This record gives sequence, structure tokens and C-alpha cells, in this order.
Amino acid sequence: MHWKAWLAGMVMISAGVDAGEKHPYLLTRTDNIPVDDFEHATDAYLEGYIQALVDMHYYECHLVVTVRDHQVYLANLPKNEMLSNSIIAFVQEVPGVQNVQARNEITDEQKAIREKYTEQPHVNGVWFPQSTVLFQPLVADPREPMYYVAYRWGDKVMGKSAVAIALGDDFPLFRWCDVFRWHGDMQIGVQAGIWAVFNFSHVPDDHPGGSCELMNTDYMLSFPLTYAVDRWSFRLKLYHVSGHLGDEFLVDHPDFLDERKNPSYEALEFIPAYQLGQTFRFYGGPGIILHSDQSFNMRTLYAKYGAEARPWGRKFYYSRLFGSPFFIVHMENWQVRHWNPDIFVMAGYEFSKMQGIGRKVRLFAEYHHGYSYEGQFYKKRTQYGQFGLSWGF
Repeated sequence: MHWKAWLAGMVMISAGVDAGEKHPYLLTRTDNIPVDDFEHATDAYLEGYIQALVDMHYYECHLVVTVRDHQVYLANLPKNEMLSNSIIAFVQEVPGVQNVQARNEITDEQKAIREKYTEQPHVNGVWFPQSTVLFQPLVADPREPMYYVAYRWGDKVMGKSAVAIALGDDFPLFRWCDVFRWHGDMQIGVQAGIWAVFNFSHVPDDHPGGSCELMNTDYMLSFPLTYAVDRWSFRLKLYHVSGHLGDEFLVDHPDFLDERKNPSYEALEFIPAYQLGQTFRFYGGPGIILHSDQSFNMRTLYAKYGAEARPWGRKFYYSRLFGSPFFIVHMENWQVRHWNPDIFVMAGYEFSKMQGIGRKVRLFAEYHHGYSYEGQFYKKRTQYGQFGLSWGF
């Protein structure tokens, strides 16, 4: 780009050009592509270029691209509707593309033509898929593995002023493609998470650690098996959770040593989820405690259910990111708590690189009314508000 055009672009940006509007001086995908070549590009050239793009970003989907008169046809789109819509939107942005349509399969004639200039090996699965998870996380679930830091106030169990920190991730191990009679995708992975809460209120003056104390830390390890087809996704998860009181809390409350227990259990849960368009998602399902430590009996059954809304999503052309506000209501009922409801209400804004899927960064505010989820305090009633920053899927 000529230096005068670059300087003009900087001036217009500094003058307050809206980053959400397309503008010749704002970088988009087309600035990284030799656009002039696409004006007279053959269908074969465009087809090969788009095939390389989707293979780079969506390798595990094994898509097949064909182009006729700059009309793009995508075969082998995943049965997961959210993922397939994201792929179509991705291809639609490529310069020179007139339209993008889904195609169930390609003809024998088209296969013969493609074999002359491309090779598409077919495998039934892929190790370590990277584009996204099949079952989108339950963002408002207090024990969903993700990274976050939040300031919490009003919690009479953990402290009227506290900071909650989580470290956790979902690592996909293997994905089977086109399985069962519904031709969906199935994936197995491993999840791990750590949740810690630091109390900043009513800390003794002679506290050796300063102005805060570590109250509790919970650990989780799980092995989720997920399946996605069309608008449905399912997660069957076997997991272990254990809670450990903070050393600073025990120093400040030596009398609590006699009451110390071992909140540890293993459980199995099954959660189906339904995606209604691009905006709404509904989920819910049961769980069963398979085993719990005798010092902290967790009884047997529980249920989780909720709804998520992500309206008014938009693309920021300047940063090449997708953004959307979100509103979530998440509820749980546990037999060990006499089936009394736990309610989580969350609202915020999230950013992602790919529309609707992939890793995200979220700013959020949340209100909780029900019980504490912190280890040995699991059966104590509380309510609190918090706001923070999270990142993960």
C-alpha cells in the first residue's frame, strides 16, 4: 500500500472511523490476498485456494470444495449446524465468491475431475482436533473447566469481599467423523480444573499472609464423551472432584481442624443441548454420584438445566473478531441439598475469532442464589454477586 494511502488511513482511524464499518483503509481478509488475481481467476484456481483455506482452519471436517462460475459448493459439511454455519460464513468472505451453498455429496463426474489436480484422503477420525469442541461449555456452571478471575461480594460463606480464580481447560483427544445412523461426530477428551477463593474481609490483623486468606481450593478431573448432530449436542462425563481447605484459613481458624472433612466424590452426568438458530440454546440433564467419601456423604442424584441467549452478534472488521452479548440462566438441584434450587444468572459480552465457535474471551457479571460450591462448605446456603473476565471455549 502506498505511504500516502497508509497515512490517510491512519488519519481517518484517529478521527474516529467506526471499526465496525467496511472501509478501504481498514484491514480485512482481502488485504492479505492478491485480489487482482481473482478478477480473472478460473474456477479451478479459486477452488484450490478455498480448499486450502478450509483444510487449514477446519481440517478435521474433511470438507470438499467445488466451484462453478464462482459459485462455491461445500460437501461433507458437519452435521453440527452451528459449526457448518460458521464454515459457510468463513468461505463467503473470500474475494471472488459469489455465493456459497451446502451440497450433500459430489457426483462421480466431479470426483473424476477433482482427482486430476487434488487429493482428498478419507479417514474416519482425527487426533487432537483444534477448531472447536462438539459440546459448547455450560458457561454459567460453577464447575465448568475454564480460566477466569472474578471479584465477588456478599458471600457470607467465603467472605463479603473475595476474589475467585479458576484454571481449567478442555483438551480434545480424538474425534470420530460420520458415526452412527445419524452421521454425526463423536469426540473423547480430558478436562481438568482448579477453583480457588481468597477472602479479603475480616482477616485477622496478625494474619501472616497479609490482607487476604486462601479459603478453599477444589480440583476436578473428567473424561467427557461428546456427540453432535444438526442442532443437537450431547455430553456424557465421568469426573472426580475433591475440595481442600486453604492453609491460611486453617491458621486463622485452628478450631476448624476438628471439623475438617474430605469432600471428595466421583460422578457421572449426561447433558443434552439444543441450539435454536444462532441465538438460543437450551440444555438439561441428570447426574448421579457414584461414590463419595464417608466423611462427606453426597447422597446420589442431581440435575442441571438452563438456557443461553446470544442476540445481536456482529463482526468487527478492524480487529477481525466476532462479538456478541450473552444472557444465561443456569439452575441445579441436588438431592444432598433436599432438591432446593441453585440459581445462576449471568450476562456479559464475548469475543471469538470464528462465528459462534472456537475459543472466546468473556466479560461477565453474575448473581448466584442458593448454596456454596466450595468444598467442605458445599451444604451452606449463600448468595453473592461477582464480575470478572474468563477465557476458554
